[in-house]
Amino acid sequence: MNPNPAVPNLNLGVIGNCAYSALVDERGSIVWCCLPRFDGDPVFNALLDPSDNGSVWAFELEDFERSEHAYEPNTAILRTRLYDRQGQGIEITDFAPRFWNRGRTFRPLTLIRRVRVLGGTPRMRVLLRPRFDYGRFQPQVTRGSTHIRFVGPAQTLRVNTDAPIDYILSETYFVADRPLNFIMGPDETLTGGIEDTARSFEQDTAAYWRNWSRALALPLEWQDAVIRAAITLKMSLFEDTGAIIAAMTTSIPEAPHSGRNWDYRYCWLRDAFFVVRALNSISEVATMEEYLRWLTNVVVRSRGGHIQPLFGVGQEEKLPESILDHLPGYRGMGPVRLGNQAAEHFQHDVYGNIVLATAQAFHDHRLLRRAGRAEFASLEAVAEQAFRVYSEPDAGMWELRTRARIHTSSALMSWAACDRLAKVAQTLSLRDRANYWSERATTIRDRILNESWSEERQAFAESFGGRDLDASALLMAEVNFIDPKDPRFVKTVDALEKSLCNGPYMRRYEAADDFGAPEVAFNICTFWRIDALARIGRKQQAREIFERMLECRNPLGLLSEDTHETTGEMWGNFPQTYSMVGLINAAVRLSSSWDTVI
Repeated sequence: MNPNPAVPNLNLGVIGNCAYSALVDERGSIVWCCLPRFDGDPVFNALLDPSDNGSVWAFELEDFERSEHAYEPNTAILRTRLYDRQGQGIEITDFAPRFWNRGRTFRPLTLIRRVRVLGGTPRMRVLLRPRFDYGRFQPQVTRGSTHIRFVGPAQTLRVNTDAPIDYILSETYFVADRPLNFIMGPDETLTGGIEDTARSFEQDTAAYWRNWSRALALPLEWQDAVIRAAITLKMSLFEDTGAIIAAMTTSIPEAPHSGRNWDYRYCWLRDAFFVVRALNSISEVATMEEYLRWLTNVVVRSRGGHIQPLFGVGQEEKLPESILDHLPGYRGMGPVRLGNQAAEHFQHDVYGNIVLATAQAFHDHRLLRRAGRAEFASLEAVAEQAFRVYSEPDAGMWELRTRARIHTSSALMSWAACDRLAKVAQTLSLRDRANYWSERATTIRDRILNESWSEERQAFAESFGGRDLDASALLMAEVNFIDPKDPRFVKTVDALEKSLCNGPYMRRYEAADDFGAPEVAFNICTFWRIDALARIGRKQQAREIFERMLECRNPLGLLSEDTHETTGEMWGNFPQTYSMVGLINAAVRLSSSWDTVI
């Protein structure tokens, strides 16, 4: 429990339905919710502005003493219990409706909150304070007999409720003596009864997520952790277009007072590939199919030329970066950024990420629409670009803003693009193209092995001819570039552990960047380390580190981007898809086989 609610932390739950999401804190307050989509206006923004100027939706209990919250197992439905000093309490149920209806997935821009009394006569009040234009606009409020409208310049929200309207508007404490329901959404009339609608939507949403979870091919061990990570990744899909966002927040610092504050509410082709790969590994291929709809548009529009590393969820190319000075930021640690300048970068690993994300669609017979020769032709244009630029300097996967090098990780992904296309060509019985791409893959591979290896460091360096070390070298084994038992890879793992690790945690790189040397561990790098250790035969060490990482999750099983090596506290945008991907990959890699128990 957060002892001081005025100081935000990341012990948050996330609810969502693949159209929007909301973050709920330990006391059941919605502190972050962007509408009408992930990168939209944060109508509740207390995560970045906990002052009275911030916007929040809270249920405050008089004489509050403690709280607890947990997900309904195998669902995206969150329940928070608040108790007063007399032991009386209320339970808040939060969810975003998602279920099958009339042959399609029903995912309205609707947020449902249900309150029930746990015992006694607790007194509560409702703080319903949305704002618009990133907190700069206080909406006009109108009321009806069972609804409240919040009118803004670009959108209007309507809250239908069977709670006393006057008490809500005056923020007056009242005795909670019966169940209460709140349905927030667009300014549309509710077709059914408030309580009936809330109850039926909850039942149908619970059934949807339980059936979805039941279809996962789970490892034997750590099943609950994998299910929670998988649901979180699924909620990061913007199903309307198929884009997958990197995280649901902007400007949570990577480290205290670091200035490393970025807007992650967009679709990075790199991050999306890793999400697809992780979900595929547990037999959830529908997300890949949705993402490939989006990715195909990106590939076709590029016409074989430069592809930027990220886009808006609606394929927006321009994401100009600006600072919102009126928002104090997470714990007052600004700046708060809108947009991301990385969209202007050249990051050459992007081409490999595109091919890797698509490759399974050529081989997987379960898919509703398998990829064929037309898709292969489009990917050949992507891989030709990868081959053209693999040995040119770029910003790299860590998006360095003032330094360009020929990054090993970028060349590695260019190799992967050519290597996977060779395999696809074989599947399509295109022998000449298979030979063509195999030869190009060999050319890149030879240069990486020759020019990335540092005799001085006895490791693969972060750039051609360089000496600095970078955790991304661990991806060599993950994309099957090198035999993990190869002495060069084993030595690289040893060197990275010595240079970048503090106990179980691993930083991204050792060289200072635009903001100085990294001071926190980057969670996905720790998970790459776990994978590498398991592959080279140090499985017990890998399991021990994985167990430590499980302890770094918040009480609801979620991870942000970074972990502070000394305090163990979470930093960086939240929930971070990269981190949840790593959790799934590690569990699948390390778990005992089902054959040991059945």
